[in-house]
Amino acid sequence: MAAYVLAMHQGADYIEPDLVCTKDGVLVARHENNLTETTDVARRSEFASKRTTKTIDGVKQEGWFVEDFTLFELKRLRAIERLPQVRVANTAYDGQYQIPTFEEVIEVVAAEAQASGRAIGLVPELKHSSHHHSVGLNVEEILVNTIESHAYTKIAPLEIQSFEVSNLKVLRRMLGKRRNLRLMQLVDAPQMRPGDMVASGASTTYADIITAKGLREVAQYADVIAPSHRMVIPLLADQKLATPTRLVADAHEAGLLVHTWTFRPENRFMAADFRSQAGENARHDEGSIAEMQAYIAAGVDGFFTDDSALGAAAIKSFS
Repeated sequence: MAAYVLAMHQGADYIEPDLVCTKDGVLVARHENNLTETTDVARRSEFASKRTTKTIDGVKQEGWFVEDFTLFELKRLRAIERLPQVRVANTAYDGQYQIPTFEEVIEVVAAEAQASGRAIGLVPELKHSSHHHSVGLNVEEILVNTIESHAYTKIAPLEIQSFEVSNLKVLRRMLGKRRNLRLMQLVDAPQMRPGDMVASGASTTYADIITAKGLREVAQYADVIAPSHRMVIPLLADQKLATPTRLVADAHEAGLLVHTWTFRPENRFMAADFRSQAGENARHDEGSIAEMQAYIAAGVDGFFTDDSALGAAAIKSFS
């Protein structure tokens, strides 16, 4: 939660909580439903019996999963840094923060918007919808009920995203067209299939979705296409930026906005054009700003970044 507050103070236009669901039907903000990498659950002996193996979107995983915990149980856990070898300084905050519910995130964003006098949006991502349905959790219905119960989410910029397709179609039917609402189709590696396609046995891949025909189909139920930034400008063999693809142009022609993910300021995550010589885990703020500006120049309409201050600087200084 403190990271969300810092991001808003740094000028973030939107806050992005990835959402998964507890056993008792509460949406919480976690990057994945597997708690192993982002909480201290492995050190909690009282939850040792909840360790299990599951197949999520076709991938076998071992660990502790949010849908096996009630909210009361989940609140006993504490967050830890997901990339401790890369972001060593962040480990100083391990154990200080609970897992926030989506409702708590909404309340904090609403309070900051009122205090700052500016609209701050939310970009909730529904994670693993098909898997949640397989264990009896209707996450689309829970999400709609949550946003309908808060005055702020009825008027604030709201952009609901998913790597799956069918849940976005359901949400479009449930929510319709609203001035403050967009739906965003996330796009993973071209050879991969959305989780709902895996669950149903369909052959549709993300490569199919980003064809000109596929983008026109996306525009029937969504407003934004959200590919990885390397699908907008790929990397060459030497890890430097190549020529931009046609993805932005094709998406715009289909009537879709393009929001790309995710810019990170450490050398290991950047194209070679923008890295410093300080080592792969070192931050290079100027390089990160320049990299984001290369993608702005390629025509993207928005982007996700792990450092909102750098994102705001990239936009402000872009020409």
